[in-house]
This record gives sequence, C-alpha cells and structure tokens, in this order.
Amino acid sequence: MPYEWTPDHPEKAAHWQLSLWPYRSLLRRDFVLFMGATCLLVALPLIVVLGSLILWGLLPFFALMIGGLWTAINVSYRRGEVLEELTVTPDHAQLVRHNPKAPPQNWEANRYWVSVHLHPTGGPVKNYITLRGGDREVEIGSFLDEAERLALYDDLKRALRP
Repeated sequence: MPYEWTPDHPEKAAHWQLSLWPYRSLLRRDFVLFMGATCLLVALPLIVVLGSLILWGLLPFFALMIGGLWTAINVSYRRGEVLEELTVTPDHAQLVRHNPKAPPQNWEANRYWVSVHLHPTGGPVKNYITLRGGDREVEIGSFLDEAERLALYDDLKRALRP
C-alpha cells in the first residue's frame, strides 16, 4: 500500500501519523534501465545505415523520440511528487498536503470533531474519502486506486475511533 502508519497500530496509540503518496510503478533505477534498453533497441536499425547519408536523415527523428520519452516520464514523476501527512494527537488533527511546485495545504481540527466519510459515487473519483472537522471538509488519498481508498477508509475509521 502506498501509505504508512507511524506507529504501526494507530488504534492503540494516542499520537500517530499517516503518510500517503501515489503509487510508483516505475522506480528511478528501473527508469534508467528502461531508457538504456530503449536507446539500444532504437540504435539497432541505425547500424544498418551506418556510414550512409540516410543515417543523418533518421538520426534527428530517433533523437526526438528519445528526448520526448525522457521528458514525458520526468513530467509524470514531478506530478506524482505529492505527499499527504495526517498527524493526530489526543486533542488535535492536522492534514498537510505537499504539492509539487506549490505551497503546502494545511487543514486542522479538534480530534473530537473529526469524522471520516466515504462517498461511493458523486465525487471526483469512486470511493472518495473526506475528513470533516471544524468548518471544512477535505479530501484525503484521492490519488490512490479504488481498492486502496476502501482499505484506507476502514483503517481511518478504526484509528479515529474515540
């Protein structure tokens, strides 16, 4: 799961923290291997035309393709650098969302009034989870997939029980 509890069993602790992040299917190490293999596969057809004028005609298109792929994957990595941290103490709850290239967003409420809500339909995503407390309702874990949001909802209900 792309979230982590500190400590491991929050329902048994008075003070706990939940960190959530988007799932990464392609790690940085794998990205280097993928780009190396792609460059190797693209270079194979160029071996046939090595030493001819055709090579100079094809080379810009292959370079453009490799550059575009590199850029697209790096943009995807930057957009996925989201981190949400929910910190709960005996009398206080705080959610901080760290967005890429934007200031953090904060939400605070009295723990006693915090409640977790699941919206199976009608939200931006299926099984949309919100925290309600104080005068605001905020989303949590919208970047998780449907099954992960359901598991997170159950965990949050157990952890926020009075």
